[in-house]
Amino acid sequence: MAVNVIDAALLKTMFLAGAQRLESKKEWINELNVFPVPDGDTGTNMTLTIMSAAREVQALGDPTMESLAKAISTGSLRGARGNSGVILSQLFRGLTKEIKTVEVIDTKVLAKAFQRATETAYKAVMKPKEGTILTVAKGMADKALELSEETEDLEVFLQTVIEHGDQVLARTPELLPVLAQAGVVDSGGQGLMEVMKGALDGYLGKEISLEAGAPLGAGPAAVEADDFEITFGYCTEFIINLEKEYDEDTEMDFKAFLGSIGDSIVLVSDDDLVKVHVHTNDPGLAIQRALQYGSLSRMKIDNMREEHQEKLIKDAAKLAEKQKAEDEAKKKAKAAEPRKEVGFIAVSIGEGLNEIFKGLNVDYLIEGGQTMNPSTEDMLMAIEQVNANTIYIFPNNKNIILAAEQAMHLTEDKEIVVVPSKTVPQGITAIINFIPELSPEENKAAMIEEMSRVKTGQVTYAVRDTSLDGFEIKQGDIMGIGDKSILAEGKDVEPTSLQLLSAMVDEDAELISIYYGSDVAEAEAEEFLKKAQEQHPEVDIELHFGGQPIYYYIISVE
Repeated sequence: MAVNVIDAALLKTMFLAGAQRLESKKEWINELNVFPVPDGDTGTNMTLTIMSAAREVQALGDPTMESLAKAISTGSLRGARGNSGVILSQLFRGLTKEIKTVEVIDTKVLAKAFQRATETAYKAVMKPKEGTILTVAKGMADKALELSEETEDLEVFLQTVIEHGDQVLARTPELLPVLAQAGVVDSGGQGLMEVMKGALDGYLGKEISLEAGAPLGAGPAAVEADDFEITFGYCTEFIINLEKEYDEDTEMDFKAFLGSIGDSIVLVSDDDLVKVHVHTNDPGLAIQRALQYGSLSRMKIDNMREEHQEKLIKDAAKLAEKQKAEDEAKKKAKAAEPRKEVGFIAVSIGEGLNEIFKGLNVDYLIEGGQTMNPSTEDMLMAIEQVNANTIYIFPNNKNIILAAEQAMHLTEDKEIVVVPSKTVPQGITAIINFIPELSPEENKAAMIEEMSRVKTGQVTYAVRDTSLDGFEIKQGDIMGIGDKSILAEGKDVEPTSLQLLSAMVDEDAELISIYYGSDVAEAEAEEFLKKAQEQHPEVDIELHFGGQPIYYYIISVE
């Protein structure tokens, strides 16, 4: 029978149960994305955010409310990815500020915590939109405040708040027309409701099933005691036979990625070989990433929960600690070097785009974009690597700006300037227009002004049927997506790309830049360039190898 207060132990169970339910529903939530594009989005971002906190929460043996609040807040803030993940982390941040000083939570404390969570999240977004996760959170907070004066029964309270949250979620298409067009509810709001429903299951003591490969359990009852301490179940080892450039920056990026999916990480590089060791719940992710650098050999995956390889775990932990110490020594050595005045960080994906940014003197590249939004922790690691007094960050994706701004607020020893570039072409234009003699404020304003002149189009394929922006789109169709809407649709890449280009070019257009992706052959790109020049002879057109995945072409018009 449920009790009418929540102590730290019960809140820990509820939080982990909420995280587990969100993880199990992430692919379904991804499918609620308005644009039917093949990239990791809301469900993935929210799951990675909450799992970052869940790892810290799970590591607490006998938590107090204060230690639990800190683990939830810190873990989610640093692990936040994408707009939905950052907003979720801010909801947790506000909630934990309210509960960290109490010993137990009742309906009145919870109602105040919900109110503070919503206020904190709204403040974090420069232009809050209704019909989103914020609306759903506010709806539940308002209902919680009302109910706190009527009942002390937490079960009734939670169930009623969640029922009201579902009702608010169902109304999000009325508030945001683009949701109504796509025939979906807000995906971020849906993700929040899954967390709430999982937490309720944890409160009621329902058995929380562990999905295959899930990174955590809901409590000791869910798994065997010996396994409970093993957060990541597969010891994964292999050697990369390098076939592409692999320098120190690449190694740090790879290590950061492995850190986002596991622990006990050891990377040993030797000329054209890299030996990799990681404990993870999804060896496939580590392998897929490693294949970007070369072919693999001597692959070995052991199930540590099944085989209880204690020596392996201890040895790996020692190696990981040794490498951690070496990394710290490198950081100290770098910090001892004289700081330069200005540094640049850009988010990029694709061999060609990376080279373009390097040619523009970008100090550190964070791999990511629409296919994988970097976390706040990724941003903080990049900031740490750039030894400069003032650092400009170019997110190059609208779903990464909030994570960059969150990292800015968490940095104390350097001035961070987040230039809100929403696309790679905007980021390139912004960097080109940097003027050393101007102040950071003046440069940011000038860059934003120049970015406003850039139109961006992207060509990809649809992963599901939908009706949007006047187009009837079928799974597998090619789409040309502009800055705000779909501008072209067809069955083949080239004609759809030309249709997109025509929709973007107007009488003021002076320069078209075309970046072709990893799935487009150079000869195909040259042919597209030729037809684009015939179609728009009055405009200068440049062709570049971008190497980006998923998007056949990224096109900018200035």
